[in-house]
Amino acid sequence: MADLRTAADAKSTLRADPGPLGLSGFALTTFVLMTVNVGWLSGAGDIKVVIGLAVFYGGLAQFIAGMWEFANGNTFGATAFTSFGAFWLTYAALLIPGFGVGVGTASGPSHRALGLYLLGWAIFTGIMMIASLRLNGGLIAVFVLLFLTFLVLALGEFNTPASGAKSGLTTLGGWLGILTAIAAWYVAAAGVLAATSKGRINLPLYPMS
Repeated sequence: MADLRTAADAKSTLRADPGPLGLSGFALTTFVLMTVNVGWLSGAGDIKVVIGLAVFYGGLAQFIAGMWEFANGNTFGATAFTSFGAFWLTYAALLIPGFGVGVGTASGPSHRALGLYLLGWAIFTGIMMIASLRLNGGLIAVFVLLFLTFLVLALGEFNTPASGAKSGLTTLGGWLGILTAIAAWYVAAAGVLAATSKGRINLPLYPMS
């Protein structure tokens, strides 16, 4: 949608805007994972419910949305959707036994390693957050919240006690992630409603330029 593009990206070669698809895949996958972090889902295998979403919706669908944004000439959308689609694919790989990562087992990565993984994504998200400041208020909210989510979750991994009990920072990161998902759904809804109503329904996104 136009709100995801810079002025230089104004020309569209596609009939439909892939932005709402990418945002929706990101929002739902994030929401489900964060329900585990905040304790709404607390069974030993509950985190596995996110694997299918991480592979097919947050991962594959969002990655494809990024490819369509490349074809659409939208550098910001292409970088964001392709990268976060890849994030979800890598996260699924951490959880799928066939990849041999073994998260949560004695042979798996340490909490420090997972913290560095999340910190790296926080740095990338910080870059995208700065870029979003020229777009609109809706996207700024998404990227500010997502940056805080990654940062707090990384700190939660670094501060996980020796017993392996969940850090309070991880729970806080989960709540921030839920807010991120809600913000992403809002921006996605704005794009879909504007398209289906032929511009008669416009949720405010507060453009910056």
